[in-house]
Amino acid sequence: MDVLDRAEQYLLLHGRLIERLRFAALFRDGSRERVLDVLCCYQNPDGGFGHALEPDLRGAGSQPEPVEVAFWILDEFDAFDSPMVPAACDYLAGITTPDGGVPFVLPSVRDDPRAPWWQTDDDPPGNLIPTASIAGLLHKHGISHPWLATATDFCWSRIAAVQETSPYEARAIVTFLNLVRDRSRAEAEFARLREAILATVALDPDTPGEAHFPLDFAPEPLRLPLFGQDVLDTHLDALVSTQSDEGGWSPNFQMWTPLVAHEWSGYLTVAQLKTLRAYGRLPG
Repeated sequence: MDVLDRAEQYLLLHGRLIERLRFAALFRDGSRERVLDVLCCYQNPDGGFGHALEPDLRGAGSQPEPVEVAFWILDEFDAFDSPMVPAACDYLAGITTPDGGVPFVLPSVRDDPRAPWWQTDDDPPGNLIPTASIAGLLHKHGISHPWLATATDFCWSRIAAVQETSPYEARAIVTFLNLVRDRSRAEAEFARLREAILATVALDPDTPGEAHFPLDFAPEPLRLPLFGQDVLDTHLDALVSTQSDEGGWSPNFQMWTPLVAHEWSGYLTVAQLKTLRAYGRLPG
């Protein structure tokens, strides 16, 4: 079987319904509307998302990061005309801090089962994670909402203050700078931060542990000149070779309860297939 057939079998055995439907819609001419119907079930009346859409946040309550997860799925299907989007933006506006961003995680997370790294202070500040990625996706799709102007100002201010960064923050910065409308400003900030961003990237595809590789930053070709084609080709070759015998891909970060290993692996398998297709590496 080829890479898609093997991945399809893996998702049938291990993937959540939403990943099986995403695969079908993306690679087998399946129904886009069924994906959106299922995604809608993760959205709460307040407009936020919960219910373990982000697998490490097991509770039903809304949190900022699952909004980013939802928006990436909507992006797959060019579905930012969905009513889920303004409802989510209204939710974000309601949790925005005085500095203009949304927190990494809200204190309500303490009421729910969660991965050990989802911790927060009583009054958390705004964070580039996930504010920058969410704002970038809204810019990409030309969405007009009052929250976006506030969030964009926050992102520019926070990015301007960055000298050194961490992998997840760097990925959020790259997403924002790649998608935001003000290209001249984005390119100037990228030129200033390029080396700091690259310092967070594992260029050796055999790097063990919770490494962040070039394709994590560039799951599809970027506007920004972050990696040369030789680097991308090396990591695309490695990505093809690391598909498991079962047909999926597994995360390289901590699996803190057995169920999330399946949920993350299904999510990652769809993501890796999208990357291979974006770079012309899928058969046919």
